[in-house]
Amino acid sequence: MYQSLKNRFGRRDLFHGGAFAALTSLFGRKAAQAAPPATAGLTLGPTIYESIGVKPIVNARGTFTIISGSLMLPEVRAAMAEASQHFVHMDELMNGIGARLAELTKAEWGMVSCGCSAALTHATSACIAGGNPDLHVRMPDLSGFPKNEVIIPKHSRNVYDAAIRSTGAKVVEAGTMAELEEAFGPRTAMIYIYAGPQAEKGELSTANICKAAKAHNVPVLVDAAAEILTVPNVHLENGATLVAYSGGKCIRGPQTAGLLLGRKDLVQAAWVHSAPHHGFARSLKIGKEEAIGMLMAVEMWFKRDHKAEWNTWMARLDHISKRLASVPGVKTTLREPEGLSNKTPSLQISWDPAKIAITGPALSRYFMASEPRIAIPAQGGRNGETAVSVTPYMMQTGDEKIVADRLYATLTSPPKIADAVPAPQVTPTVDVTGQWDVSIEYLATKSTHHLYLTQKGGRVEGAHRGDFVTRDLGGSVSGDTVTFNSSYTERHGDSLQFQFSGKVVNDQMEGTLDMGEYLKGKWTAKRHESGMRRG
Repeated sequence: MYQSLKNRFGRRDLFHGGAFAALTSLFGRKAAQAAPPATAGLTLGPTIYESIGVKPIVNARGTFTIISGSLMLPEVRAAMAEASQHFVHMDELMNGIGARLAELTKAEWGMVSCGCSAALTHATSACIAGGNPDLHVRMPDLSGFPKNEVIIPKHSRNVYDAAIRSTGAKVVEAGTMAELEEAFGPRTAMIYIYAGPQAEKGELSTANICKAAKAHNVPVLVDAAAEILTVPNVHLENGATLVAYSGGKCIRGPQTAGLLLGRKDLVQAAWVHSAPHHGFARSLKIGKEEAIGMLMAVEMWFKRDHKAEWNTWMARLDHISKRLASVPGVKTTLREPEGLSNKTPSLQISWDPAKIAITGPALSRYFMASEPRIAIPAQGGRNGETAVSVTPYMMQTGDEKIVADRLYATLTSPPKIADAVPAPQVTPTVDVTGQWDVSIEYLATKSTHHLYLTQKGGRVEGAHRGDFVTRDLGGSVSGDTVTFNSSYTERHGDSLQFQFSGKVVNDQMEGTLDMGEYLKGKWTAKRHESGMRRG
């Protein structure tokens, strides 16, 4: 049965137990538990989050949106507070900000958006509609538009290109220069490139793409969300037309702000296609406070002592490394970044879980579920080792001592928690071989999936058919307890992981479903009559 499914749907090598473990370790299985009830309501001050039952986190992971990005600079907070005390015409404000961003960054023009993703959407709209209101009010229905196609190199397909597709644009992929040339046509509105090492080498490098695009008079948009600002801008120097940045990462502006820099007419058209102007992008509204705060963050970028910041990061990692130096079996490795994205050093801490009875993923979950809460990602180890990594990018003064002390205490005396080390396998008392019809309860809806399972001893292999896609599945049976994992990644980068955990009673199963960033659900399954096993 499973073999026939593989033949029909094609085998996708997308089940990676380590990848799923890494994902769940970032948040912790207990992180989504209900917060304690608030007693006095929201209270200003250092305990503002605790006043509504939310526990803050020591950030040893970096500028990830799920843990609220970065902390705004004091100057940014002051600018936003002042901006909030006055009224201003938003078109005039963005015109003034655009001119000042041009002075600072040496780009032709600049714009503040509601995050980098919004900047991508507005830039795409500008390339498609050019500020034409007749076209703008019909988006994302691009029927009858002169231009409605966006070329994306295959190396640049990613989870964030949803911002491009949200305009209604048709994506045309190109994997070689020959395919790129073939993709150009009268309906080509833009080329989108996801910045990073993959875009700086080979025939489809940014420079080569920009050269080809110029010959066809097609603008190029570069997504440099997590990169540092460079002046002159490295991407515009390579021939790109537009470049977008996140404001809430290394620039340390508002978490809900982004930057769009580049050719003046297109940046100004991008503003026309954004809120406060009506149309499909009205939901991507930027406020006067965020706009001024983002401008201040850019002003401060050119005043900050970046070398001193780097030295501070290194000193924090050095403190942690020295604190752990006396722990038998623990190794620390300093890693320095390559490229412009997330330009920060990190410290990998590795050990043998057979000698120190906790795995990296379990330590990561434990740190998120206990006090003080610390976000620290697990990493894959080598030669049977396990590991976590510390990133000092967003750590605050004194955080290095908290992290070092917690790591020392945990690795010298591992806590006795249920999932500290993999549980020993118990001889299966059930056989789940067959086809199962699965009912999944999400937060506000239900869906029917199907599992096609083959059990050999305690190991299970098979396929998981969801609403649209069939993917490989693997798992285990221990006694009457089952754990199945499946995952797949869309061509544009969206990754879905499902971990089914539960119990088997005769021809029925039920339990909990962990979907990583999409939280949890419940599932029940009944063996399909055609797959019934009879004693």
